[in-house]
Amino acid sequence: MTAAARGPAGDSGRNLAPNLAADLPRELAVRLRRDLDGEVRDDDYTRALYSRDASMYAITPLCVAFPRHAGDVAATVAVARTYDVPVLPRGAGTSLAGQTVGPGLVLDLSRHMTRIVGLDAEARVARVQPGVVQDQLNRAAAAHGLMFGPDTSTSNRATLGGMIGNNSAGSGSVRYGMTIDHVRELSVVLSDASTAHFAPMDEPHRARQARLDTLEGSLCRELPPLLSAHESAIARDFPAYWRRAGGYRLDRLAAGLALTPPAFDLAKFVVGSEGTLVIATEALVDLVPKPRRTVIAVGHFASTIAAVEATEDAMACDPSAVELMDRTILDLSRAQIEYADLATILVGDPAALLFVSFTGDDEEELLGQLDRLTARWSRHGHGYHTLRAETPAQQGALLKVRKSSLGLLMAAGSGTRRPLAFVEDTAVAPEHLAAYTRRFADILDKHGLTAGFYGHCSVGCLHIRPFVDVRLPEQVEAMRAVAEEVKDLVREYGGVNSSEHGDGLARSEFNRELYGDELYAAMRTVKGLFDPDNRMNPGKIVDAPAMTEHLRDAALPPAPTVKTRLTFDVVGGGMRDAADRCMNIGLCRKTDAGTMCPSYVATREEEHATRGRANALVTALSEPDPVQALGDERLHEILDLCLMCKACKSECPLGVDMAALKAEAVAHHHDLHGTPLRSRIFGAIRTLNRLGSATAPVSNLVSRIRPLRHLLERTLGITARRPLPSYDRPSLVRWFRGHARQGPVDAGRGEVTLLADSFTTYTEPAIGRAAVELLEHAGFVVRLEDKGCCGRASYSKGMLDDAKRKAAALAEQLATTSAPGSPIVGCEPSCILTLRDEHRKLLPDDPHVADVAGRVRQVEELLVEAIDSGALRLGDSWLAGRRILYHGHCHQKAEVGTTATITLLRRVPGVEVVELDAGCCGMAGSFGFESEHYDLSMTVGSDRLFPAIEAEADQTVVAATGVSCRQQIRHGTDRAAWHPLELVRAAVQ
Repeated sequence: MTAAARGPAGDSGRNLAPNLAADLPRELAVRLRRDLDGEVRDDDYTRALYSRDASMYAITPLCVAFPRHAGDVAATVAVARTYDVPVLPRGAGTSLAGQTVGPGLVLDLSRHMTRIVGLDAEARVARVQPGVVQDQLNRAAAAHGLMFGPDTSTSNRATLGGMIGNNSAGSGSVRYGMTIDHVRELSVVLSDASTAHFAPMDEPHRARQARLDTLEGSLCRELPPLLSAHESAIARDFPAYWRRAGGYRLDRLAAGLALTPPAFDLAKFVVGSEGTLVIATEALVDLVPKPRRTVIAVGHFASTIAAVEATEDAMACDPSAVELMDRTILDLSRAQIEYADLATILVGDPAALLFVSFTGDDEEELLGQLDRLTARWSRHGHGYHTLRAETPAQQGALLKVRKSSLGLLMAAGSGTRRPLAFVEDTAVAPEHLAAYTRRFADILDKHGLTAGFYGHCSVGCLHIRPFVDVRLPEQVEAMRAVAEEVKDLVREYGGVNSSEHGDGLARSEFNRELYGDELYAAMRTVKGLFDPDNRMNPGKIVDAPAMTEHLRDAALPPAPTVKTRLTFDVVGGGMRDAADRCMNIGLCRKTDAGTMCPSYVATREEEHATRGRANALVTALSEPDPVQALGDERLHEILDLCLMCKACKSECPLGVDMAALKAEAVAHHHDLHGTPLRSRIFGAIRTLNRLGSATAPVSNLVSRIRPLRHLLERTLGITARRPLPSYDRPSLVRWFRGHARQGPVDAGRGEVTLLADSFTTYTEPAIGRAAVELLEHAGFVVRLEDKGCCGRASYSKGMLDDAKRKAAALAEQLATTSAPGSPIVGCEPSCILTLRDEHRKLLPDDPHVADVAGRVRQVEELLVEAIDSGALRLGDSWLAGRRILYHGHCHQKAEVGTTATITLLRRVPGVEVVELDAGCCGMAGSFGFESEHYDLSMTVGSDRLFPAIEAEADQTVVAATGVSCRQQIRHGTDRAAWHPLELVRAAVQ
């Protein structure tokens, strides 16, 4: 279909693929598998996973391809032509306007095409494939004092291909501009499956290319006359403000031809085209010098408007960025462990913060800029306090929350009332920002909508997300009315409707009105020249459907009732609502910091990220018979590699608790298919460990008898490649009965109950002994609770009825036999913290569970208090002068954080304590013992943890709170790992 044949603007947009058959011919997938080296998937779950991005839209594709190289991309486009279906490229799938959802074939370029082809530090350029993540490039460039200029908040998962397709920017765009300003050359696949290399051409080169009988030749012939024909409209009708990420950049193409000598630059022209013109397979991008220092001023304000009004003074001091964050985001950050450090450094209760960053190499100059800003704000009465963050340590908590503003804001919604991105990408000149913001707020008030505010004040870009429930027709009407009024407001101030997040499905509908009939017609002609058959990501930028079509939540059927064993009332609904809380922002795809998501780190597979599993569960739980769907084997293939580390509960700003969702789903699977024998064995770990301890050392021979290990592998799937735990005799229980108390009793401290978990008791009783003796030295009377199992092992295997029985019995035992109100502690985080979290999900109305959960504390907390009060004294030990490398347990990090453990270790005299940010160890209880999971378990550990430990000197002491972590460290590095309590015990006087 030619551009002219499509009819009036917008007509063809009602159907994103007008020629698409109702059913995908089966031979399409077969043909793709034949022609591609990469993988091809067309199952319902994969299609559902790729039906969404981080926007409010959902469109189910026909098929997903994972190309390995440019040849695969060209082959996919060729197949799409043969079968007359659309094709669209996709990177991290974090698009906020719906650019990366659509019918037809999706190309996931983030899985295999992830290579930095070359980096020339002297020329300050890098050649990258489209799947390279921004932080990946920045790490490579940092070794040469360089970086990629546009600094998006999603830099730990945003791909360069996505940034090019979107013309992304970020907080530092006032200094570094947008992606279009840093792209030199592009290798691309065109809509006819031909390939081309775009780079600036001089006039003789363009003329030679124009003589070719190819699609590229046609572009070189037809585009210059198009520019001439619409010269006046290009000069007149593009928005005056520079920060634009919408429409086709005819202005940039015309500017190149106006140079002396002229430069015909198709590489820059297609930046921001959202995959509607070409698919980039390789890019040459500029790098910029990386500033050596950053200092930040954080202004505290009584209102959002007051913060915006302070922007002018901030801009007068030549900052590299000015960022706004309102109370909505601040309150959400306080509620999550991952971001809780921010609350400790703020002064008072600000309604808004303004982050003003200064970057450079001259520390004295940067501090002078801070001084000038502080003086200007004080002189003009802006804000009530200015926090100065001059070092990386002071800036850590600030930057973490600032970069997570989007996710935190998304978490503010409840149920289907979500903060939606449909007017969140406007920008006006900073001098108009305060007045613009007031009128924007008036529009929201007029329509009864509330919103969270954050954004880049230095470039006049505010990300404002009104809370809307699109399942309610009146809310959809209000949303559209707000979008139209904001669009008019933007035009009044000479601003832009799409300033960094693109047009997509959210804003393309308004492009004709925003650019005018003539310029819009020129853009439609551009689309026709590049893509005569409307095959490349149709319905974006031109000829788009209404912004209210293809809405994600509106497309979901009402959630069928599913009776669950766990309570999922955190979002006011059931299991599907808990999974559908995911808004696809993709933080679970990060690979270089934190813990979430270990299996994605190992596989780089969308279905093995938290959001992939969440979307798979939403799909199953939307089926007419969701109970039957929960037993689907493909669903459980997707859930299988979840290590249940619980990092998503804290690191995902929306708090998607995939560990709980998986436990429930596995329980339903067991209902339909039975519980495997191996799961029953692992669920009975306390009984096994008790028998192993009672029969030690004979029981330890099992691990050394190779035929027996291979028999276990063949019959139960317990890998022979990993040593089994070693049992100790006597157990902690037997030792405790005969031990002599350490230290005097402090009547003020009273009783403490130590949970004798299944591992500390039978496989590592020395840790339990250290805990008892430390608590006694601190003045506590220690009571050992050894009468039951917390049920953690059963829970992890989906044996929730068994876990519930164990939870009820242990909670009753603890509540009725321990001193009322006394603390309950444990050495193994996964066990003791089960009392706080999983027991509440299993037995939300049990008063014993509530009582016990409220009394759970970390041993480390009690010991730090005792040391600081002088009751417990530490002195010199074999640790003096040593470096302690500490690896925290995933559940500990997710539930309570590692602060108490780090603080306790730092109380040991003469040691240096370093906490690793090395993610999950990969062991995850029984997961690493299972034959089919062994390789992935070791891949996870090998990503960051093993190298970090192996890089340390032999004298470095390795510490880890989790039994699984210690087993994995020993197996993967041949280094012993101590429990922190053992180290502290060695220093007791």
